[in-house]
Amino acid sequence: MSKAAKGTSRRSTSPVRGSERELHDEIERELETGVEDEATAKARIAAGGQAGGKAKNFWPSFKRLLGLLAPYKWSFAFVSLLGAISVVLTVIAPKVLGEATNILFEGLISKQLPAGMTKEMLVEHLRAQGQDDFANMLGAMNLRPGEGVDFGRLGQVLLIVLALYVIGGVLGWIQGYVVNIIMVKAMYRLRESVEQKIHRLPLSYFDKMQRGDLLSRVTNDIDNITNTLQQSLSGALTALLTVIGVLIMMFSISWELALVALVAIPLTGVMGIIGPKSQKQFQIQWKKTGRLNARVEESFSGHSLVHVFGRDEASRQAFAEENEAVYEASFRAQFLSGIMMPAMMFIGNLSYVAIAVVGGLKVASGSISLGEVQAFIQYSRQFSQPLAQLGGMAATVQSGTASAERVFEVLDVEEERAEDGNTAKPVGGRGTIEFEHVRFSYHPEKPLIRDLSFRVDPGQTVAIVGPTGAGKTTLVNLLMRFYELDGGRILIDGQDISELTRHDVRARTGMVLQDPWLFQGSILENIRYGRQSATDEEVLAAASACYVDRFAHSLPDGYDTILDEDASNVSAGERQLVTIARAFVANPAVLILDEATSSVDTRTELLLQHAMATLREGRTSFVIAHRLSTIRDADLILVMEHGDIVEQGNHEELIAKNGAYAKLYASQFEGAHEVEEIDIPHQEAPSVGPMGM
Repeated sequence: MSKAAKGTSRRSTSPVRGSERELHDEIERELETGVEDEATAKARIAAGGQAGGKAKNFWPSFKRLLGLLAPYKWSFAFVSLLGAISVVLTVIAPKVLGEATNILFEGLISKQLPAGMTKEMLVEHLRAQGQDDFANMLGAMNLRPGEGVDFGRLGQVLLIVLALYVIGGVLGWIQGYVVNIIMVKAMYRLRESVEQKIHRLPLSYFDKMQRGDLLSRVTNDIDNITNTLQQSLSGALTALLTVIGVLIMMFSISWELALVALVAIPLTGVMGIIGPKSQKQFQIQWKKTGRLNARVEESFSGHSLVHVFGRDEASRQAFAEENEAVYEASFRAQFLSGIMMPAMMFIGNLSYVAIAVVGGLKVASGSISLGEVQAFIQYSRQFSQPLAQLGGMAATVQSGTASAERVFEVLDVEEERAEDGNTAKPVGGRGTIEFEHVRFSYHPEKPLIRDLSFRVDPGQTVAIVGPTGAGKTTLVNLLMRFYELDGGRILIDGQDISELTRHDVRARTGMVLQDPWLFQGSILENIRYGRQSATDEEVLAAASACYVDRFAHSLPDGYDTILDEDASNVSAGERQLVTIARAFVANPAVLILDEATSSVDTRTELLLQHAMATLREGRTSFVIAHRLSTIRDADLILVMEHGDIVEQGNHEELIAKNGAYAKLYASQFEGAHEVEEIDIPHQEAPSVGPMGM
């Protein structure tokens, strides 16, 4: 879209509620909530709109985030089965290992006892001496006085434990591998959805949206979602299954110790307080990150202007303020989220101490064995560890959900009007254009084009002139169906363009904008972009017709010279020559030149006039021009003011009328004394400081 169209959109403003101070305060309040970026907040508040752009609640957004994984539900069922088996094996292992501890402990005790003495005799002896607790403890053991440790049985138990851990670990690795594949595919689909969505959005959305913030949503935020799913949700399944399995094993050993372990769980309720606060701070962090990206993109795009006007320090100061805002938001978010893991570990340690004390008392009383206490302590660690992981994951999920909300906002934007399957097939024709009572406005309260009608026959060149904001670029944007009409219709070869697909309308049109836009790649590839099926001979012919070969041959690699990201290794005029050659090779039925020669020198402009005359032969051409010398030979000149055609005719006819066109022409070619006749009110120029500032 051209800058003219953007400017027209931006010039249209809505009434502002209250004073400027009140507006500023309201915008600041909206930004502090972290819900909207600055441009969106200003636009919505200035328009008197409600807070419709606020972020959704956590749970609806989180459920929608999980919905991205719905196409892989059977794969998740498979990995859930693997995870369940892995958890079962790793959860059983501590209890089996506790049996090994019992073998060692009982063997050492047995070795200290005299051979031939039975366990019953020993217990009776201890009770007779009043050592009831010691007698109860030994009575719960499997003692063999005088025999010592059974290393054969111990070895078998240890091999079983090793097998359980190895098999469980392999199954866990397979589970993680499959889950990561699912996550990568889900993120691929999300990026694809966002990419397709952007192509379906109307240009009006990009008029209001900062490019830096949009780029942050489709890059930083999606990367953050990816990290959230890969690092958190893939481990959440194992952590949850582990918690369930460990609980079952703890109750199977001792329900009293299990209750002691569970007493610590209510203490984790503090996470319910920290979590929402953390989520809000992450929302603010990602919003301000988007604003910082917008600031950086703006500064880099206008880097030369920053230097020209001496705004280096102001630019650095603005960046520093935005960067400081991101730092503060990130610090608060990370501080709150960082509390979760230490808090969970502290609670886990309290639980460990309580289990050790109560377990020791129960071993002494003979209620359970030492190996069971050891297994229970392992289970308490296994229980607190996944809880701590879930606490840490909560912070990551909060951040990822905040990013998901921003991405979902893009996916939920109203798209261009859908095209049904009943669109007409384009008919052949030479490019007859008819505007019939066309009405259009960027904002309903400020109509731009009220009632526009004209006809352009094939082969005619139509020039559109008028002051800035008159609607010149808007007119061709409507012809390209970049915007939909409010009323009337536009016909191409007798067909209403609203009945054709946008692709069919634009496929017949070649457009060269005032600002040349080239892609990173060779000069040859940039010219071929106009028609991918064009042969090298056709591309070179178009380049020769547009005088691209005048500078291409002087480059080290000729037409294979790679243009960098901003095509800064060629001049602005040379970039424009390439864009014109790109339109040439497209071989369109309708040609639109929006100030296409404004970036070339006078001599090159004359050469281009001859080249474009050849291209325009037999085609309908629209030329938007401020330099009236470039359109004197046009078949039809439309003079626009405030969206309406006030005059039309060829150059000689309009000069003879001595109207708006004659005044425009006189202002450019007949000296400063003629300019005064245009009734421009005189006003004193504002003070801008000393020259050179």
